[in-house]
Amino acid sequence: MSVVGHFRSRLARFALRDERGTQLVELAIVIPVALMLLASVAEFGRFFYTYTTLSKATRAGARYLVSQPPGTKNSAGQNLVVYGSTTGGTKPVVDKLGAANVKIVYNAAAQTTTVQIESYKYEPIFDLGKLTNNPKLSLAINVGASTTMHQLVD
Repeated sequence: MSVVGHFRSRLARFALRDERGTQLVELAIVIPVALMLLASVAEFGRFFYTYTTLSKATRAGARYLVSQPPGTKNSAGQNLVVYGSTTGGTKPVVDKLGAANVKIVYNAAAQTTTVQIESYKYEPIFDLGKLTNNPKLSLAINVGASTTMHQLVD
């Protein structure tokens, strides 16, 4: 066998090499990235849902309170914010929301009522702080919403 023939046979073996298992390696590289992307999109969606629900709850509470006599700060307004009903309920509109998180402020000079959500902690499903036992990496953050409306005049 000549040198050229030997070189051709090696080149042919290189060109026709076995590629079994390459798809498995590619899958092992892509799956963690895809899962992180999916988890981050789901977590952002949950956060946005929580924020908009809290915002709608404060709006409903403020709308209810401005239709009451000026300065009214009754539990029905807090119940409306927390449970979505003036009579109360058992399941809050957002998990772990309570009456202690709702602050109602009436400003007599400006004739406005402000309903605020304070100290509500959003807890993500995929919390890096819990997964790594490092609280500095925690993604749990305070979420607040506030609505101010003018008192309706009789």
